[in-house]
Amino acid sequence: MGTVRDEPRVVWTIPPEDCPSRTVIEVLANRWVMYVLGMLRQHGGPMRFNQLRRSLPGITQKMLTQTLRMLERDGLVSRTVYPTVPPRVEYGLTALGQEASHLASVIGEWSTAHADAIMAAREDYDRRAALEPEPLP
Repeated sequence: MGTVRDEPRVVWTIPPEDCPSRTVIEVLANRWVMYVLGMLRQHGGPMRFNQLRRSLPGITQKMLTQTLRMLERDGLVSRTVYPTVPPRVEYGLTALGQEASHLASVIGEWSTAHADAIMAAREDYDRRAALEPEPLP
């Protein structure tokens, strides 16, 4: 049976700027990206801008526009404009976006399962931090 000493040592570093994982994490770490991907996945089909905005409480029109543009640029969301008056625009997940939205689903499930433990850890930390003396300057 192996011991800790037998296992190879892994050194974690911040990946270089051209690393694919860093690029993807920077996209997915955006505050609203996971919510937009999750909502489009949950809806199961294209959504109009205002429909999407109403489904995401707290997001501003400007932030939703920026998020959708970024997701479209990265190939995760498609934007379809219909030639009507006024123009009708719908947003949907691309095949790549479907795969990425699965991450949002898994993170949501993990969050639901572990939110209580995280909140308890925060309360414990804050309680301990409040008892520690202030560091001297």
